[in-house]
Amino acid sequence: MKWSVYMLRCFDGSFYTGCTNNLTRRLALHQNGKGAKYTRSRLPVTLAWYEDTDGKSEALRREAAVKRLSHAKKVSLTESCNPAALCDILRQPLK
Repeated sequence: MKWSVYMLRCFDGSFYTGCTNNLTRRLALHQNGKGAKYTRSRLPVTLAWYEDTDGKSEALRREAAVKRLSHAKKVSLTESCNPAALCDILRQPLK
């Protein structure tokens, strides 16, 4: 099963990193205030970066590695992301 690691940019400029097996659904939850407690108080949030992985364990390892990055390195990571890919994921229907 495909898992994704993702990073959201919160309204206050901070980042939230998580992983999921349904990125479109998880983004909708975050944006509607039903996601993580951290993001509920920092709405609106936008998808800044994501990466697909082969499985849950790989996603969890990658999530932990991204969380250890400094804010500056997270900014660099988001700048390296393909904007067209972000638009594609945001256009997908909820499942």
